Amino acid sequence: MILDVNVLRYLGKDDWRVLTSVEMGQKNHEIVPIQLIDSISGLKHGGAFKCIRTLLRQKLVHHDNQKYEGYRLTNMGYDFLAIRALTARGHIAGVGRKIGVGKESDIYEVTNDDGEVLALKLHRLGRTSFRAVKNTRDYLGRRSNYSWLYLSRLAALKEFTFMQALYDNGFPTPQPIDNNRHAVLMTLVDAHPLVQVKKLRHPDRVYLTCMELLSRLASKGLVHCDFNEFNLLVSDEEEVTIIDFPQMVSVSHANGRELFERDVECIVRFFSKKVGYIPENDPALPYVRPSFEEAVAAIDNALDVDLAASGFKK
Repeated sequence: MILDVNVLRYLGKDDWRVLTSVEMGQKNHEIVPIQLIDSISGLKHGGAFKCIRTLLRQKLVHHDNQKYEGYRLTNMGYDFLAIRALTARGHIAGVGRKIGVGKESDIYEVTNDDGEVLALKLHRLGRTSFRAVKNTRDYLGRRSNYSWLYLSRLAALKEFTFMQALYDNGFPTPQPIDNNRHAVLMTLVDAHPLVQVKKLRHPDRVYLTCMELLSRLASKGLVHCDFNEFNLLVSDEEEVTIIDFPQMVSVSHANGRELFERDVECIVRFFSKKVGYIPENDPALPYVRPSFEEAVAAIDNALDVDLAASGFKK
């Protein structure tokens, strides 16, 4: 899907009011009846329906009449609400090309008023399967009813909060700038995903950096849970940056040790098979695999407690 922000120019104040009304209605309705949209927007003389036609034409809402007649936000509609909010706060002045696509997110280049290029991550939880998200993430707690809007908003908030805490504690992450709805705005790192790197000049150094980062995270009470070549960026100077944080859990999680060791094996496997560097065959390495017990024993300033990471214990 192309994110055509030129559409923003053609939306009036009432159009935004109705689009926000659809969003509010989706808190309790999968499909929002026009009567409820009309009531929430407070527009008179059929104004809501006129705006709905504009929003339909711009593909910001979708009409559905399978169970009953109503409307719901499209991905683009939710994107535009977040972008408008970030623009109003003075953080975004323009939206550029898409630079990344994942199972659960899209990433775009954006610029601010100073011309600085930033990264805007739009979470898309539910893109693959609601059931898969429910089974692997604990965003919902005991809540049984949920929508992709709710899931994506919680994921973005969690990612922004974790990224801010890690950045403040000296971890190599993008600098978080702002969060609204399902969107996370951050600095754009001049680096490539590790999976795209064909050759490393110093694979031993990069490998050891990855392992040290896993240990440092554990020493702060956290396990990444998705620490692999897709979520690590490497610059031309072979500096490593960590990305993607919504799935992080506490080292006290019932599966904390297993998840930590899975992250370790992901890196060992990638370097052995894709880079051609086999850590076990390098006698110069101080260690091949970091110790979970040693990292946890060295915990100081437990971020898992401060962030209420899944499985944390006070």
